[in-house]
Amino acid sequence: MTHSYSIVGLGKLGASMAAAIASRGFDVIGVDISRRVVELMNDGHAPTQETDLEKTTSANKERIRATLSHKEAILGSDVTFVIVPTPSDERGAFSLQYAAWAFGEIGRALAEKDGYQLIVMTSTVLPGATRYGLLPILERVSGKVAGRDFGLCYSPEFIALGSVIHDFLNPDFTLVGEIDKRAGDLLEACYSDIMLNSPPCKRMSLENAELTKIALNTYITTKITYANMLADLCERIPGGNVDVVTDALGSDQRVGSKYLQGAIGYGGPCFPRDNIALRFIAYAIGSNADLAETTDQVNRNLLKRMAERISEILKPGTTVAVLGLAYKPYSHVIEESQGIYLAKALSQAGARVVAFDPLANEMARAELRDHAVILSSVKDCLAQADIVVITTPDPAFQALTAADFGQKESTVTVVDFWRILKNELDGKSGIKYIPIGYSTDDPANEARLAELWSETIPGVEQEAG
Repeated sequence: MTHSYSIVGLGKLGASMAAAIASRGFDVIGVDISRRVVELMNDGHAPTQETDLEKTTSANKERIRATLSHKEAILGSDVTFVIVPTPSDERGAFSLQYAAWAFGEIGRALAEKDGYQLIVMTSTVLPGATRYGLLPILERVSGKVAGRDFGLCYSPEFIALGSVIHDFLNPDFTLVGEIDKRAGDLLEACYSDIMLNSPPCKRMSLENAELTKIALNTYITTKITYANMLADLCERIPGGNVDVVTDALGSDQRVGSKYLQGAIGYGGPCFPRDNIALRFIAYAIGSNADLAETTDQVNRNLLKRMAERISEILKPGTTVAVLGLAYKPYSHVIEESQGIYLAKALSQAGARVVAFDPLANEMARAELRDHAVILSSVKDCLAQADIVVITTPDPAFQALTAADFGQKESTVTVVDFWRILKNELDGKSGIKYIPIGYSTDDPANEARLAELWSETIPGVEQEAG
């Protein structure tokens, strides 16, 4: 059976989902409170920046329609995905403010619909939110009963900004939290039609699915933080090389290589808040999430230590170039960006900061204000810099050569968190290259270990002299 879809919320994720589903040959009605967003979608244009969104929207505009009316969307579709903001509140929980309003509008539309409708909550929420926070709104406003008159599922996306459309259509698995078998069967069938790679579908209760989503994200942040810990250790042992260590670790199937690189801390709109939210829900229901709390704290402390480390080599009049202001490559998002934090911290430490990012310059300019001068190219940054800090492995930075750093009277210091220029810059004249996660002072590291172990071997007398 061919289904038609509606999507409530046409932000970066919702608009990408609409375009992706339409690209698979299905009709999609998008709903948003912004008239500009609706007009752009109806004209075949992307309402926000995301890889391939403009192209995919334009190519499938005959199957995409947008509206301000929830009623129009519900009455004109069989399945509705709700992907609205669930921002963190003062407790660290995910607020249901926007979701509750959307579910009220959906409920009013359901009251006028004769047939069965499947509602799918897609935004990230905490365990219990869908069943006890949102379902009552649907039933109260619509006057209908879940399971009999409409279905309800919780099914989040597993995507990364910068590759939303690709990730949505090619997931490792789909996650379906279902209120009953009928709803789960229908959503699994929909995913079977939509997804390109025939992923396995993991079906479970609403609460287990809500926990799985937040657990997956916090597990990934723990893995990132562990790799960053190893990077710091490798800098302190002779011949230390975090890439060698993590490559070996990742070869073990129990570990895996993804997110095990060792570099800079994690950022973005999801990862930092997810650990805090897991801690909140754990304590709220009488458990604990000490590991999540520690991961968050270690991640924040790492960046503070890095800022202090770079600040120690500042001199009066030093210009620092920060390359990478988005929280990751291929994105214009600067939320919880490591580059933004470093730019502010180094400016406050007395440096003159210049900065560049291929996509995030405009967003960063508004955020950094007096802390940094945003320049229009990498070349402009390098021409002025005494110290260069590379915070993301963006292709624009990976393509740099020693010649790009120019001939200066004094040596330029390059702090490379991702080690993307090690082969190009290490040992080059006029460049002091500092690859994070590598030992750069073997004699000192050797002396430290020799002192440690020579004093702890019982029964062995030290030779005089």
